[in-house]
This record gives sequence, C-alpha cells and structure tokens, in this order.
Amino acid sequence: MSEPSLFTRILAGEIPSEIVAETANAFVIRDIAPQAPVHLLVIPKTQQYRNVVELAAGDPALLAEVVALAHTVAAEHSDGDFRLVFNTGAGAGQTIFHVHAHVLAGRLTEAGTGG
Repeated sequence: MSEPSLFTRILAGEIPSEIVAETANAFVIRDIAPQAPVHLLVIPKTQQYRNVVELAAGDPALLAEVVALAHTVAAEHSDGDFRLVFNTGAGAGQTIFHVHAHVLAGRLTEAGTGG
C-alpha cells in the first residue's frame, strides 16, 4: 500500500489547510504558492489516480465532478472566468502525484503552475 499523499493527509487533518469547498468526492484548498489572485486546487478525495489521464480513464464521472466543482469555486471566488490546469508528469511540473486541478483566475503570473 502506498503512503498517504500530501492531499490525503490534509483531508485527514494531519496537515493544516483551510478546505474552502467540498463535495462527497472532492475538496478544494488554496494553493500555498499562488500564481494568480485566485489559485485554488480541486482534489479528488481518493488518491487512486496519479494524474488526469488515469482519472479520465478510470472514473470519468469523478473527473466531471472535479470540473463542476472548479466551476463553482471560480464563480464564488472570482467573476466566473477561470483557467483549469492539470499537470501530468514531472516534466510538466507535477510534484504531487495525486491528481488535482489548478483553478486560476484574475491576472496570471508568467511562472505558470507547479504542483
């Protein structure tokens, strides 16, 4: 069995973080190194999927729920316009291998998104 991911540990309350939204299957936290005025992470509660490709193949309904939750928090935390980014693989900047979506809104920085 694999070690709990950082996000699983946050969800379990082992690592402090403010959960800003939650559904039965996903939750949202603020990124600790924001790349835009609004930079939220939408994270499935299961760590079964390492990236969005695995999630899309294994549970398309959960992927749809992640996207819907991203839309909801973008509407609540900005004007509803947002960018949705999934980093897939270390070469693309993924550093936590528990699938998650970056919701970015407002003026974006040049640095992009890691995580």
